[in-house]
Amino acid sequence: MREIGIIMNGVSGRMGYRQHLVRSILAIREQGGIELPDGSKITVKPLLVGRSEAKLAELAAKHGIEDYTTDLDAALADPRWEIYADFLVTKARATALRKAIAAGKTIYTEKPTAESVDEALELAKLAAAAGVKTGVVHDKLYLPGLQKLKRLIDSGFFGRILSVRGEFGYWVFEGDWQPAQRPSWNYRTEDGGGIIVDMFPHWNYVLENLFGDVKSVYAQAAVHIADRWDENGEHYTATAEDAAYGVFELEGDIVAQINSSWTVRVNRDELVEFHVDGTHGSAVVGLFGAKIQHRNATPKPVWNPDLADDHDYAADWAQVPTNEIFLNGFRQQWEEFLTSYVLGTDYPFDLLAGARGVLLAEAGLQSSREGRKVALRALTLD
Repeated sequence: MREIGIIMNGVSGRMGYRQHLVRSILAIREQGGIELPDGSKITVKPLLVGRSEAKLAELAAKHGIEDYTTDLDAALADPRWEIYADFLVTKARATALRKAIAAGKTIYTEKPTAESVDEALELAKLAAAAGVKTGVVHDKLYLPGLQKLKRLIDSGFFGRILSVRGEFGYWVFEGDWQPAQRPSWNYRTEDGGGIIVDMFPHWNYVLENLFGDVKSVYAQAAVHIADRWDENGEHYTATAEDAAYGVFELEGDIVAQINSSWTVRVNRDELVEFHVDGTHGSAVVGLFGAKIQHRNATPKPVWNPDLADDHDYAADWAQVPTNEIFLNGFRQQWEEFLTSYVLGTDYPFDLLAGARGVLLAEAGLQSSREGRKVALRALTLD
């Protein structure tokens, strides 16, 4: 059993705590580690890093964790800790990643990896030059619904894929009469907020890994609700967009349209849904569910605005069965990354992949600002 020490920076935040610490690293530890192809095992030992020693001590005591510190530099200098994992707010991430690269640590980080594509690409180049292995969270690819979708694509179910339509979002309360369920910094550009910076990196890796590379984007951002109240009940004016409507041109002449909004009331089966149409069939997938309609089972609607249509279109779709047990998506990717790290294999979701996500977000903001379609440039380490 090999024990791998992991510096976990930012675990007091919602995502770092719930998904990465509790549901991933501690879950791996509690299950007895990860079995490798040769039958050997690896396990994990977390070192909690943050600004508040009191918060870190509380988390460590709650979960039986021995090690925590507020001194990131000392943690990076300690050879016991092989991997640096970053769950900080975006504004603080690049500085910490530079330190980890300089220390020669393997890196696993949330996205976006930086505030600008130039900085994100620079980090990727620095890591490559230093021979540092890197991984960037691509959690949406590991959702059960999207794993079912990938099987449909790989099987040729769709024939030629024509289009993808995505709907993501829910109503985030303004904070006056009910507390908001997202942190207030999400709505301030000066603090790194905005739904484009938050969600377009996700859409980039979903689109490029399932359908094809993104060639261009046309986006319209909106601040639909400017008046909001923060965690202390204090009013503030939102400066970052709370909704974005994007059209993405993909290789293979596929058109993707994805709406992202924190100002939409949900009328769909799940908080995110993708509708994929192809010449031979269509699918609608969400976080967990997936339903399909083959061309041989496609009804033949006729438009008649003078007569009510009593056809039950929902009944024409068949559910894709869940034939396997899906792990938490964050944990599954952690297990894959740790296995790749130990075996020394190539890992596709690296800092260069993360930079492509930042590129799409930056292009989306430019498109909205200038009111035009923006072509995406190729990013390389050369």
